[in-house]
Amino acid sequence: MKDKFVSRVAVYPGSFDPITNGHLDIIKRGIRVFDEIIVLVAYNPNKASLFTVEERVSMIDEAIGSIEGVKADSHAGLLVDYLKKTNTNIILRGMRALSDFEYEFQMALMNRRQARDIETVFLMSGFKWFYTGSQLIKQVVSIGGSVKGLVPDNVHQKLLEKFNADRR
Repeated sequence: MKDKFVSRVAVYPGSFDPITNGHLDIIKRGIRVFDEIIVLVAYNPNKASLFTVEERVSMIDEAIGSIEGVKADSHAGLLVDYLKKTNTNIILRGMRALSDFEYEFQMALMNRRQARDIETVFLMSGFKWFYTGSQLIKQVVSIGGSVKGLVPDNVHQKLLEKFNADRR
């Protein structure tokens, strides 16, 4: 049976509020496996975000720069609907620790239940980024700490602008 998916396009979904160097590590390693990666900013109305969806897509575009085969997009709704729209069936996810496993496993099974041909591929986070998460990044910056080197330079600048504006 011939696979209806000719090229290997993976969708890397997340809130990316903001994107971190850990996310970029997954993207750079993932593009060695896939022909194309779509970094998908998923709109989640249940989450309070620091940055708008548009700001996050813009920061990702700037952070991925010239990585060939990688682009950013956004979507409100079910991930499986986006996969159908873009004619792909691969979800790329990064995993940092055992604590990520249960949630990611549940999501993979639910996505598979929604559409049987969906495959979720997990890449382990690089050791250097094991503890780096968007929530922790925002907490540190909000109380005046430095996250330089943990996020792309453009994101670092946007975080400083956002939190300094809040202090005025």
